[in-house]
Amino acid sequence: MPKVKTNSAAKKRFKLTGTGKIKRKHAFHSHILTKKSTKQKRNLVHATLVDGPDVRRIKMLLNV
Repeated sequence: MPKVKTNSAAKKRFKLTGTGKIKRKHAFHSHILTKKSTKQKRNLVHATLVDGPDVRRIKMLLNV
């Protein structure tokens, strides 16, 4: 049987925490920042966790 490969796009975008949750970065923080408020940009800096319905799909992509 061939090995199951990890999805390359997913491994660049998501990290597993020590407790098995999936960490992600916020979108909309890479360009066109002049029209966004300082508060909005500051809140986009912090990482957050993936929401429940998406966890199963991302774990399949990461082969976890």
